[in-house]
Amino acid sequence: MKRTLGIIARKLGMTQVFLEDGSVIPVTVVEAGPCSVIQKKTNEKDGYNALQLGFLPKNNQRVNKPLSGHFKKAGAGVFYYIKEFRVEDLGGYELGQEVNVNLFKPGDVVDVTSLSKGKGFTGVMKRHGFHGSPGSHGTHEYFRHGGSVGSAAFPHHTFKGMKMPGQHGNRKVTLQNIKVIDIKEDQNLLLLKGGIPGSPTGWVLIRSATKSESTRTERKGSAAPSV
Repeated sequence: MKRTLGIIARKLGMTQVFLEDGSVIPVTVVEAGPCSVIQKKTNEKDGYNALQLGFLPKNNQRVNKPLSGHFKKAGAGVFYYIKEFRVEDLGGYELGQEVNVNLFKPGDVVDVTSLSKGKGFTGVMKRHGFHGSPGSHGTHEYFRHGGSVGSAAFPHHTFKGMKMPGQHGNRKVTLQNIKVIDIKEDQNLLLLKGGIPGSPTGWVLIRSATKSESTRTERKGSAAPSV
């Protein structure tokens, strides 16, 4: 798998876009960059090649001394979000250099990672999609109950992985093969087809797709013929 540089973004909200044929599609608007290169990691020194990016400027007084010294080495300011991207080649990138939305172009396919909305402690119907008990007479105590969760004499415990109530949402989610509909370079905006996880102003990581249609075609073509 080829590792390419991505960008840190911030989700702004959703709208719709009219295409040339008159059809309308929903899009998510994200503010992608500009991000500054904070650190370069090399294979000789760190064991792998990577670029660490910073996004969204922050007041210099709101960081502790270790982070302040880390940012000072790059000389690009202080940022709220820091993310490391493993890359194949570090050529062309220097400390303090900006990475902008022009990293992508309309029609590209990307993978989007973000933090899903937290819904707190929920039951099995909302968390796992259980259908619940019948609503007729005689079942008034178990409308939204999860049912049996284990056995009695053997093996005497609840099975691992049992779907039960608990924390819902607030976890890292990746959506693959999201199409870039349009780019507003003057406003650092990316318009992505459909919805993406997370609440408005939440952080988003955008990378080139690792399982795009072209990648699948190449893998299919290179597969050994069946006998």
